[in-house]
Formats: sequence, structure tokens, C-alpha cells
Amino acid sequence: MSKRNYTFWFCVGSQDLYGEDCLRRVAEHAQAMVKEINAAGDLPFPLVFKPVLISAAHIHQTFVDAAADRDCAGIITWMHTFSPAKSWIAGLKANRKPLMHLHTQFNEEIPYDDIDMDFMNENQSAHGGREYGHMVTRMGLARKVVAGHWQNPQVRQRLASWMRTAVGIVESSSLRVLRVSDNMRNVAVTEGDKVEAQLKFGWEVDAWPVNELAQAVDAVSQADTEALVDEYYETYDLILDGRSKDEFRRHVAVQAQIELGFERFLVEKDYHAIVTHFDDLGALKQLPGLAIQRLMMKGYGFGAEGDWKTAAMVRLMKLMTSDIKGAKGTSMLEDYTYNLVPGKEGILQAHMLEICPSLAQGKPAIRCQPLSMGSREDPARLVFTSKTGPGTAVSLIDLGHRFRLIIQAVNCTKVEKPMPKLPVATVLWTPEPDFYTGVEAWILAGGAHHTAFSYDLTVEQMVDWAEHMGIEALVIDQHTSIRSLKQDLMLGQAYYR
Repeated sequence: MSKRNYTFWFCVGSQDLYGEDCLRRVAEHAQAMVKEINAAGDLPFPLVFKPVLISAAHIHQTFVDAAADRDCAGIITWMHTFSPAKSWIAGLKANRKPLMHLHTQFNEEIPYDDIDMDFMNENQSAHGGREYGHMVTRMGLARKVVAGHWQNPQVRQRLASWMRTAVGIVESSSLRVLRVSDNMRNVAVTEGDKVEAQLKFGWEVDAWPVNELAQAVDAVSQADTEALVDEYYETYDLILDGRSKDEFRRHVAVQAQIELGFERFLVEKDYHAIVTHFDDLGALKQLPGLAIQRLMMKGYGFGAEGDWKTAAMVRLMKLMTSDIKGAKGTSMLEDYTYNLVPGKEGILQAHMLEICPSLAQGKPAIRCQPLSMGSREDPARLVFTSKTGPGTAVSLIDLGHRFRLIIQAVNCTKVEKPMPKLPVATVLWTPEPDFYTGVEAWILAGGAHHTAFSYDLTVEQMVDWAEHMGIEALVIDQHTSIRSLKQDLMLGQAYYR
């Protein structure tokens, strides 16, 4: 994960109406807040205190400076006192960073015994926050609003959550996807307008001939390949399925060589996500399986059959979760088949080979099994069953004239029985609000059969990302009904035309 050492600027609004003593206390309060919040250790990135903003020129310059600072991933604004909102117009127009309005105040409780007009004049977050909020709304700018006392752990948790979304927003502007060949022929949902995606999200999506990557694979030395195979054997279990040890290792070595060659190509050309297509493998000996799984584990995005939209979303979601200790995992997944037994309904998620082992419950194992797609030798892959628990699945679709991000809350459960003849990684989930409503809603929304999935991101975080990008966010969760979904679709059609 090649992520910058991001910071978030803490910008406090005030005015000079109440004199220098008041402004000094405002600055002291803000500095104390930044120090304590950082010391609490709840945030993935540090807050940086900026001098109190009291003039339009100063506000504008602060936003200009933030735009020029590559390490600044977002601006958190707080109106300590009353800050006339017209002073913020030029600065907000110049803003290029994710924006949060932290609607808080220094004191948690009203000081009943001591409160006087001096205190009222100085502590006007309830007043100034509404003035500022009105202007941001009038300007139609995307921002996150978090209300509550800054010492409340839940408020800090929401700050941390938004910071991760902000990183996904900032990183989007420089994301580059390498397409090996093209989309699977005659498939609709993996297609899309790559020019519009670059205009909307900042993604650069480039196609490369498969044999240029095959040449990079061939250039990997046998010594490097064997060293990586040794690492595989130390890291994973082995299921030989009756193959000789020498034959099994030879198949595994092909994937090791692909992993090294692909990664070196990605690093040299500065790409962060990759898509492959089993119908166009050129000189590659196997369809990349274990190799892609390992690259995803390292933080690269992936989409199958040319699905560059999913590859980009997987990369961003991995970046958004990379600082989480004990993260449960993020991967591309694909809807395969249903379990329709009453009371046991679920969707089996898998793919031919390429599911990220970050999802695994326990130690993955390497298997080499035949694969009809690709017309190459039997590819090695990691097999495992997934962790259980809630997660978030997203599908970015191109509707021809605009994008829509479909966001569904799901609950992953343990498979009822082993599936010894299925040599792929699997996840079993039930969509919210229930299986039938969730499936019908997904289809009505136009959701793809590929998803970018994470145990560690919430629906709210993905909604925030979509809103900042200026695209429709359609949520399917416990509150969804088919009637409400159809209303949301109609409203989205009218608003985002």
C-alpha cells in the first residue's frame, strides 16, 4: 500500500468583533482540542491546527494552501464563535479537498452558575455553525456534518470513519488501472465510459497488450521464482489432489512468476489496479489466479473479465481500510448461485480463482485444478472459506449518461456444509433487509454480478464517497422496501439527469 502520510487541517472560524482576548481563548481552545484528540489515538491520521480564521482573505489563502499540500487529505472546519459566512465564499470556492463541518463546542455542559454575556458571545458554535452551514448548503458543496461533543468517543469514531473516506476521495484523483486486453465479449455490465470516469473520479484506465505483461513474466529469474514458491509453501497449506509434489510445485511456480512479473510491471508503469480476461491470455501459461490473489492482498485492486470499475473500487476500498488494526478483509466478489431453502437463504460469492485471501477464516490452502476457461494449464489458486459478520458490497454501474453506486449491507454466514469438489474461495451472505427484498432491489437498481466488498467499511462511508464524487448513491439496507427503492430510483433519475 503506497499511501502518503496524510494529515487533516483543523480550521476554526471566528471574527474580531469581541477583541483579542476572545480570539486568544478561541485559539487556546482549538489547540487544546487538537492535542487531546490526537493523543486519544482514535484517529487514523493526525489533526493539524491552523491559525484562527477571521477574514475572507485569510480563509481563502488557507484553502489555497490546503489544495497545494499533497499530504493534506481533508479540511475539518469548526465555528467556535459567530463567523460571517460571506467571508467563507471565496475559500470554499477554492477548496479542492474533502470537507467536514464538525459542529461541536469547547464546553460539554452549560456552565449554569457562571454563564454571562461574555461567555455567550465567545461560545457560539450553535449560532456560528448554522450561519456557516447555510452558506455551504447554498453553494451546493459536498461536505460531511458531524454533530456532538469532541470528547465523545462516538464523535471521534465518526471523525476516523470520515478520514478513511476522505483518503478514498483524494486517492481517487490519481488512481491508475491497467487493463490486460479488453472486456469479456458481449458482456454489458463490465463496460463503461472510461473518459467520463476520468472526468468524474480522476481514474486513468489504460489497455495494454497481454504479451507485454507476458514478457515481464518471462523476464523473472528462476531464482526469484523459486524463492517466492518457498514463501508460498511456508505461508499456506498444500492440497495436492493426487498430483506428484514435483508437478504440483511446477504449477505453483507459474503463478509465482506471474505475480513477480505483473507486480514489477505495475510498479514500473505506476498502476494501482489491474484487470484480466480469460479469453485473452497470450503467452501466459495459466490464467492468473494465486498471483492475482497475492497482489490484492498487497493492496492492488482487481476486476475480472475486464471489469475496471470494480478494480478501481477494490483499490480505493483497500486504501480506506489499510490503517485498521485487525481488518477483516476487502476483495472483489461475484454472485454465483443461490441457496433457496426457506430459512437458510443466501448467495454464494466466489470466482474462478481471484478472491483476496484477506477474507479468509483460517489458513488458506493452495490447490491446482483444471479450469475450462482460458484454455491453459491447470492454474494454482488459494482456497478458503470466509470470515462471518456484517459487510458492505458496492457496485459502480454506468447507466449511459451517468454513474450510480449501489451500496448493499450484507451479513456473511458460515456455509452449512463443506464443498470439497469446489476448488475456489467462497463467501456466503444474505443481503439486507432480507434475502428476497435484497435480491429484487439489487436487480431493480441495475447492480452488477461483480462487487467490491469489505468487512471493514460501512454503508455511510461509501455514501459519503459517492456524494463527494457527485454521483447517485443508492442504498439497500435494513430500511429498504421495494416501494421505497422505486421512489429512490425515480428521484435519482430526476436529480442526476
